Amino acid sequence: MSKKRIVFGAMLHGVGTGWDNWKHPKAVADAGTNFPFYVKQLKTAEAAKMDFVFIADSVYITPKSTPHYLNRFEPLSLLGALAAVSSRIGLVGTFTVAYNQPYTIARQLQSLDHISGGRAGWNVVTSFLEGTASNYSQERHYPHDVRYRLADEFLEVTRGLWDSWDDDAFVRDKERGIFYDPDKLHILNHRGEFFSVKGPLNIARGPQGHPVIFQAGMSEDGREFAARHAEAIFCGADNIEAAREYYDDVKRRAAKYGRSPDEIFILPGISPIIGDTPEEAEARYQEKLSLISLDNALTALGRPFDYYDFTKHDLDAPFPDLGDIGIESMQSAVLRITRRAREHHLTIRQVALEYAAPRGEFVGTPEQVADRIQHWVEYGAADGFIISPENVPTALEDFAEKVIPILQERGVARREYEHTTLRGHLGLRKPASRYAQAAAAKGAAASDASSGARYSAASNYSA
Repeated sequence: MSKKRIVFGAMLHGVGTGWDNWKHPKAVADAGTNFPFYVKQLKTAEAAKMDFVFIADSVYITPKSTPHYLNRFEPLSLLGALAAVSSRIGLVGTFTVAYNQPYTIARQLQSLDHISGGRAGWNVVTSFLEGTASNYSQERHYPHDVRYRLADEFLEVTRGLWDSWDDDAFVRDKERGIFYDPDKLHILNHRGEFFSVKGPLNIARGPQGHPVIFQAGMSEDGREFAARHAEAIFCGADNIEAAREYYDDVKRRAAKYGRSPDEIFILPGISPIIGDTPEEAEARYQEKLSLISLDNALTALGRPFDYYDFTKHDLDAPFPDLGDIGIESMQSAVLRITRRAREHHLTIRQVALEYAAPRGEFVGTPEQVADRIQHWVEYGAADGFIISPENVPTALEDFAEKVIPILQERGVARREYEHTTLRGHLGLRKPASRYAQAAAAKGAAASDASSGARYSAASNYSA
């Protein structure tokens, strides 16, 4: 068997994204704003030597949003607090480019990188819900293709700001009265389609240089953006064949940007259900199903379709043709749901219940779940996984305490942290400053020119 080390992240998601999760007997109903709960989850993941914790986010709700999204912490505040109670595990937060400014995000994430000793990561999203614009003084949401053009520029500006200072710019020489070397400060002066940013950033480069870039797009634009920019990708995991297609596609696209496939980690999100026997695991899944109301399942299904009201249809009729509804929001989810409904001739009721409680492949004993995880990686469908406690509240603890030890014994999960930064955990290099690279290239060119001149002079002298 392959000994490739598997990457693991833990989703810190309060009571989860489901509408009925909070009703589970073991759920912490106020988990979204319960800091001790998050600390416990973090310490569970760090004790298992997982690579990072991951916080999803959205900046728009409706009265029908899930309980967790109705009431939860803002990601940066939470990650800053968690940095103080952890030492090694990476800290990844979701921040939208559609309703932020590059200077603010660059400053916040570089601050988190310093505070955490080099453990910051950024999940770059464009925000998909149409109503989001109404919270940010805008009349309408950006179209899908425009959002990704904006994201390209946003990321380019942010990276430029992270390079405002060379790594050794701050001299702090008290005797000579020199706080920083002026030659190692760089002004960005960016002017583009969406942003005009002078710079420089008012904080030094962090231990990682740039925080690790995560992304979660499954659409055509999302895949292209991931291939250009992402270092880790959070993606869906309907089945192993679909996951392998996505894996191959994104890594193939990355090659045209001069990137190595080893620079990108594909990480499907899974919510394992683990029991000491197959029967116990199945019983836990059935318990999850028993909590789901049809009304909430229909609400969940409506969310990717811009909160479409499916109750206006006969629930036992074939899934309707909704045209372009949702295409500008959650394009990949809308197309996937619609395609599956048509291919399998599913009714609205069937689609809703299936969407609200997907079973997935990771239901079984610890050994069975470990086998499937290892198979996915060896089959080329994943580089690792983000573990989410969606189906049962104890999913993270079950996985960390029962599955990880099996994978450690097999030599595919780490036993101890070898590095202090998130980049170190993932085996990613620290990005060189664009200005340092330019100076090095200029120096090399000058050296080549000088060598050429000396050769020419010598040739002339010999002649």
